Amino acid sequence: MFKQMREDIATIRERDPAAQSDFEVWWLYNGYKALRSHRRANKLYRSGHPLLARWVSQRCVRKTGIEIHPAATIGKRFFIDHGTGVVIGETTEIGDDCTIYQGVTLGGTGKDTGKRHPTLGNNVMVGSGAKVLGPIKIGNNVRIAAGAVVLTDIPDNCTAVGVPAKVVRRDGERVQDLDQIHIPDPVVQEFARLEERIEQLENELKSKE
Repeated sequence: MFKQMREDIATIRERDPAAQSDFEVWWLYNGYKALRSHRRANKLYRSGHPLLARWVSQRCVRKTGIEIHPAATIGKRFFIDHGTGVVIGETTEIGDDCTIYQGVTLGGTGKDTGKRHPTLGNNVMVGSGAKVLGPIKIGNNVRIAAGAVVLTDIPDNCTAVGVPAKVVRRDGERVQDLDQIHIPDPVVQEFARLEERIEQLENELKSKE
């Protein structure tokens, strides 16, 4: 247990430059508290005490603003940055070395039964306010931009942006530094496409004169 706690704290300090000490993370970081609470709730859930598990998880919501269903499966070195408004559904599966930001929902669409929530691979980053919905699969080393709404599978080594989300980068270099800045802007890309089309049409008109 203590080994896991040290690993969780080390993960946060590695990814959050604002973290000044291990004690600060342990005492003040809601993402760390929510993860620690989820481990207790998950253990109770899998031991046949679902009601008690839900009590633990709902108590955590009131304290941190982060809701993780006790049945959700979460891998190693998971980091919730800031965390307010994060919701992780019952059948969600999260791989190792993932990072999610505030306002993220890993939820359902309301149309599915059984497996209703997403599966995230390893080394996935989900930007603030993004929604990943339904029993879809997000591959390894994927970046999902802030505010994106993901409704379909995303392959490995991709960047997805927009509403609904579309892949704008595929099979590039493996993601090393997780951030929300160096992500292509879909609006800028669309303007560039329109400008190119306008220029093409102007050239066609000139050729007919």
